[in-house]
Amino acid sequence: MSNAKSELVAPEPEHCPGTQSEDAGQASACQGCPNQKICASSTPAGPDPDLDYIAQKLQNVKHKILILSGKGGVGKSTLTAMLARALAASNENLNIGVLDIDLCGPSAPRLFGVVNEQVHQSGSGWSPVYVEDNLALMSAGFLLPSEDSALIWRGPKKNGLIKQLLRDVDWDNLDYLLVDTPPGTSDEHLSIVQYLSGAGLDGCLIITTPQEVALLDVRKQVDFCRKVNLPILGFIENMSGFKCPSCAHQSIIWPALSGGAEKMANDMNVPLLGKIPLDPLIGKACDEGINPFLDETSEELRKNPAINVYSNIASALKTSLSAMEIN
Repeated sequence: MSNAKSELVAPEPEHCPGTQSEDAGQASACQGCPNQKICASSTPAGPDPDLDYIAQKLQNVKHKILILSGKGGVGKSTLTAMLARALAASNENLNIGVLDIDLCGPSAPRLFGVVNEQVHQSGSGWSPVYVEDNLALMSAGFLLPSEDSALIWRGPKKNGLIKQLLRDVDWDNLDYLLVDTPPGTSDEHLSIVQYLSGAGLDGCLIITTPQEVALLDVRKQVDFCRKVNLPILGFIENMSGFKCPSCAHQSIIWPALSGGAEKMANDMNVPLLGKIPLDPLIGKACDEGINPFLDETSEELRKNPAINVYSNIASALKTSLSAMEIN
């Protein structure tokens, strides 16, 4: 049994040129290597002409921010929707865009209450769906036959759709473009960073929950960001306690055994932009596509303490980006 594991790992040739080399899979040392076909197929084919086009297409978008999470189920899409609404509500002169590239779980249309809307195509590209006068959304969910339809695609086809969403959407002038990504550090993340490499990507926000299992995956996400030179604008801790809708008492659901996002932020010298409680009213508003910042039918929802947390996160993000511009 001691040799069984080593036999499963294909050994590299003695003079392996490396996967990043132009000779990967083609050098004489590669002959007979079990990885030859894989390396040859990943050899760079030269500069991608679409990168310059994407940069040109997004030249009127002032700030471009990725929303990341190490694992699924931590509330990344909810944060994206609420943060976009908070930014739009903070100043009616700001124009906000949301791009949902979570291809296997595009939930943004539901969160924004525009499930039945359709994307229109014109000579200048796809027109995003306007949720508010100053808030627009583009999601892969608009391209599926129904909410129940699964996108069963391999990596290259998914990456092609991500490129198309960047290349063909006519955003016009935006102050902020928030990109809701899938969980993890997979093809989609590498692709979006590569495609936006020439467009002036400001950085990312990383969302987590307090428990250690989520923080472990966030540390992997941080490692990914550093390897691809993606600035981390801040951490956000979601589900930081549960707020009872009856008595307003807040209970701890997931104890921060290792100090939670706050300690991790201090250890990694990354700002913690906010700690958001788990609140049933916010969850209900997102399920129904209601904008809590503008809802006139429920004073309880409009004055919910969690709303202030989202507003404070939006303010902290604007301050952070302004400081980057000065420096």
